[in-house]
Amino acid sequence: MTAAIIITLCTLLLIAYIFDLTAQKTKIPSVILLLFLGWTVRQISKLTNISIPDLTPFLPALGTIGLILIVLEGSLDLEFNKSKFSLIKTSFVFALVPILALSFLLAWLFSYYGGYGFKISLLNAIPFAVISSAIAIPSVTNQLQANKEFIIYESSFSDIAGILFFNFMALNATISAYSFFYFGLNLVIIAGVSFVATMVLSFLLSRIDHHIKFVPIVLLIILIYEIAKVYNLPSLLFIMLFGLFIGNIDELKRFKWIEKLKPVLLNNEVQKFKEILIEGTFIVRAIFFLLFGYLMKTTEILNRETIVWAFAIVIGIFGFRFLMLKLYKLPLKPLLFIAPRGLITILLFISIIPEKSIELVNKSLIIQVIVLTALIMMFGLIITKDDRKSETSDDI
Repeated sequence: MTAAIIITLCTLLLIAYIFDLTAQKTKIPSVILLLFLGWTVRQISKLTNISIPDLTPFLPALGTIGLILIVLEGSLDLEFNKSKFSLIKTSFVFALVPILALSFLLAWLFSYYGGYGFKISLLNAIPFAVISSAIAIPSVTNQLQANKEFIIYESSFSDIAGILFFNFMALNATISAYSFFYFGLNLVIIAGVSFVATMVLSFLLSRIDHHIKFVPIVLLIILIYEIAKVYNLPSLLFIMLFGLFIGNIDELKRFKWIEKLKPVLLNNEVQKFKEILIEGTFIVRAIFFLLFGYLMKTTEILNRETIVWAFAIVIGIFGFRFLMLKLYKLPLKPLLFIAPRGLITILLFISIIPEKSIELVNKSLIIQVIVLTALIMMFGLIITKDDRKSETSDDI
């Protein structure tokens, strides 16, 4: 039995690697293939009467670790200097405005047609408004640098803003001035925690000379994230700030206190850390989507009762995106198509307690929206000319 498990897991991960290798050529997002592969494994296990224990409890833990690694990997790729302020501001607006607009619109529709309370409807609507950095970031590796940076910033900000908004609605029974004060206080606290933790982790990264040094750093990052989460702090903000700091240490050399971190040595260690992080992120992301695909039922994918809502939500997603791109005069191709829903949508959905869930928002609707947005991204990337070799288009 042990040998069968190891052989199966290794085979599935090798297939996932092939999906990742071919994604740039075929333009098919690996997430679609991984979901299909996981679903296929489920059908095979049924046909062969292989008994597999319930793996559902592993999904939230894998998703959380995957989210941490993906946001950290993305933030390490970002340049943070004066020349990027315009890009950061634009991508932040692109992340925040659609989240608020789409969440309130869907909440009104859920409330109007389903007869649910508006606050509960809003909580259930938020997962659909958040772009999945787990799918968006790997999908733009072959795009122009300007487009790639924009998507990394936007999807990372979308994850953070979406989680902040979701937690704000979930943790406050009533919305009042105190709620906003408490929310602002949490932001200040996490900013302070992020600064201290970033300094300590950076110091350890540059000074540890043991042959095992990156695993403890990753474990400490996950530990800090989870402890902050226990106290309802926006812990994903810490992940992004840490990645931005160690990824842009050259921009901070003008500060004398940076010398204590040995920036030259730290830069070398960051490059090694990044290489290991990319490998680990691939494994966690692949296992997560394989597991989610395995847990999907055919009846959930083909549920006729939710498909109309799924199409309506997808139209709203890309409708808002089209208006924002036109307003800011940004290129429609490929940016219009890169708004997938995925890991973060699943995590927020399974975080809704039964007392605050609504019948209309179920696993079928989540799966259909994820698949539809991924398919649109796939076809959008296929019809978009690959201009990576000629970086002649205007920067965003």
